[in-house]
Amino acid sequence: MNAEPSWDFYRSFLTVLQQGSLSAAARELGLTQPTIGRHVDALELAIGAELFTRSPNGLLPTDAALALKPYAETLAATTAALLRTASGQRDRVAGTVRVSASEVIAVEVLPGILGPLQETYPELQIELSASDTIEDLVNREADIAVRMAEPQQDALVVRRIGDIPLGFHAHRRYLERYGIPQTLADLANHRLIGFDRQTAYVRMVMKRYAVPGIEFSFRSDSNLAQLSAIRAGVGIGVCQTGLARENPDLVHILPDTFSIPLGTWVAMHESLKSSPRCRATFDVLVKGLQDYHRYSTSA
Repeated sequence: MNAEPSWDFYRSFLTVLQQGSLSAAARELGLTQPTIGRHVDALELAIGAELFTRSPNGLLPTDAALALKPYAETLAATTAALLRTASGQRDRVAGTVRVSASEVIAVEVLPGILGPLQETYPELQIELSASDTIEDLVNREADIAVRMAEPQQDALVVRRIGDIPLGFHAHRRYLERYGIPQTLADLANHRLIGFDRQTAYVRMVMKRYAVPGIEFSFRSDSNLAQLSAIRAGVGIGVCQTGLARENPDLVHILPDTFSIPLGTWVAMHESLKSSPRCRATFDVLVKGLQDYHRYSTSA
């Protein structure tokens, strides 16, 4: 390598890789297309290899570009974490905290917890990543994560919330038309809402809870879409009992026969314990989710 390339070169390279063209990358970064082109040219000169080839479908990455991609992604995550850290000041709850959570928890539960936190600390900014993909806390892709699988990485501060129960639910409108199933076997005669793909998790649930002859007539890999379908009266589906209880038109089906415990944890990197903004956000998330857990499991 002839010289240490600027991070701007890697950022432009990664954005071109993600967007597929110089013009799209320029729009994404708020720069001009010639500037993006110069950054890519400079990075190619520094590493001594071509990064993209032109095609009718845009710029295609070379093997060298694909080899650089994970390192550029790590640089991007590290830079974002550095900016979040720099945005806060000692002894003051201010700056940015990035929180990662599953789609359903992020959309349905966390706004009611994080909104009052920002009322208390108006200088606190929240980035909420709503995704079922687990973000890496060690590499600071997120500052705090609400996870439905026990964190296995070292150097994390972890608080277990408990098991949030899932169960079959349906809208009263659907049940008035098709009746209420009395056994798991009765589900075979109903419209069921479920996943489009038989993932390892779905196969485990079906095997462990012995749901016979189940076929989904409404399928989506989005838990939010499934929840919306249940609320719309499309059929019978599985959702968190705490969310269903907030809607008087949703009926819990076979509550004594079928229940799935969804383990829940809140985690952050141990290096953030001394950060006022991260500590305040972590503590509020733990308290708020514990309250939600108690509501979900109360008789």
